[in-house]
Amino acid sequence: MNKLRAWYAGLQQREQRVVAVGGAVVAVLILVLGILLPLHSALSRAVQSNETKRDDLTWMQVNAPEIRAAGSLLPADTGEAPVVLVDRVAREAGLGSALRGTQPNGTGVRVQLEAAPFDILITWLATLDERYGLSVETITVDRAARPGVVNASITFTQPRR
Repeated sequence: MNKLRAWYAGLQQREQRVVAVGGAVVAVLILVLGILLPLHSALSRAVQSNETKRDDLTWMQVNAPEIRAAGSLLPADTGEAPVVLVDRVAREAGLGSALRGTQPNGTGVRVQLEAAPFDILITWLATLDERYGLSVETITVDRAARPGVVNASITFTQPRR
């Protein structure tokens, strides 16, 4: 610090004024650009975030009854393995005699049906999707000898939660 004072004292009066004014300008720039602008920006973001959260809260309060009512539409968690669930629901739907195989397939379940009534098959697929959250990943349906009866190979994905 002494070297700096000695250097400053060695300058002419005009040079000292230029250095003093330049130092003041640099100090003001550092204050404004380095402290005040970032602080103002952070404050603006915080205010905007607060307003957004208030708007979200208001929306949630207005729509709470509808959201609560939709809670019953969530897939049921039976605790069963998907392969067991698919087999049980197929038998309950009346497809027990058409089941030729139910087996785990990677992250899903693969089912083989033979001579399954098409209308019952479609209802069964809708039940698995709507009640239990199992979605069809792939499906192959072939016409059987009798009208309204099909052979199918279906792969379901894991239940969504």
